Amino acid sequence: MSPLLLTPFLLVLSNIVMTLAWYGHLKAPSWPMWVAILVSWGIAFFEYCLAVPANRIGYGAFTGQQLKVMQEVITLSVFAVFSVTLLGEPLRWTYFAAMGCLVMACVFIFLPSGGG
Repeated sequence: MSPLLLTPFLLVLSNIVMTLAWYGHLKAPSWPMWVAILVSWGIAFFEYCLAVPANRIGYGAFTGQQLKVMQEVITLSVFAVFSVTLLGEPLRWTYFAAMGCLVMACVFIFLPSGGG
């Protein structure tokens, strides 16, 4: 599979796993903090197993700056689905405005540099 397809695919998977690591424990408020931390760390290990290859495979096809901006847009997209489906939180217009700003960041970061 091409780095142009494999990189975003792995980044989406890594962000799904990381969202569960960072926010999944919110559905278990009775857990002691140390349990939430250990479970999150355990889940985060698998996120790194996806994110590190995604960035290594993608670097060259994408610049480091492009990889980072792409990752941020993917993160917010994954979190939008997570917050609605698992946390039961509605998406407000402000979320869409912020996402629009990040999409524009993607547009700008992928524009040709013009030799600079």
